Amino acid sequence: MKQIVYSAFKKIFLTLFLTLISIFSNAQNKSSPNKFWDDVYFGGGIGLNFGNNSFNGSLSPNGIYQFNEQFAAGLGLSINYSKFNNTKLFAYGGSINTFYNPIKYIQLSGELEQLRINREFNFDGTKIEDNYWVPALYLGIGYTQNNYTIGFKYDVIHNKDKSIYDNTII
Repeated sequence: MKQIVYSAFKKIFLTLFLTLISIFSNAQNKSSPNKFWDDVYFGGGIGLNFGNNSFNGSLSPNGIYQFNEQFAAGLGLSINYSKFNNTKLFAYGGSINTFYNPIKYIQLSGELEQLRINREFNFDGTKIEDNYWVPALYLGIGYTQNNYTIGFKYDVIHNKDKSIYDNTII
């Protein structure tokens, strides 16, 4: 059953990805090159954490096209490296993002993410590796002011054994 759901999820992800590429291409062809790039925004996140015998670094750039005042969509990348004592994690992947502003200061979002997880555990000289793909479907809400949004998102298909997040809300 999990394999069927995973296969369907991959097909949905690919379809959405190709649809967004098509939308971006059509938007670029219908307007002047300068107009298209005026509606593209770049952003993302950078994270560094240090502690006793631990380190975490992440980079997540995004490119978003603003279709109108209410709707935007784009693509994102994600890279994360963590080391805690004898455990290492390297995660990378991509996402398709959509944003809808029903009123000026409220933003609703949807994000379809696919991450490759490479984990390594060392216990008493024994090395255990775990490598797999994990999907996530986030639905979010936030407060928006100018180009900044503060909010949270909920992973509706969270897998507690495979996700890099302990919680469904991030």
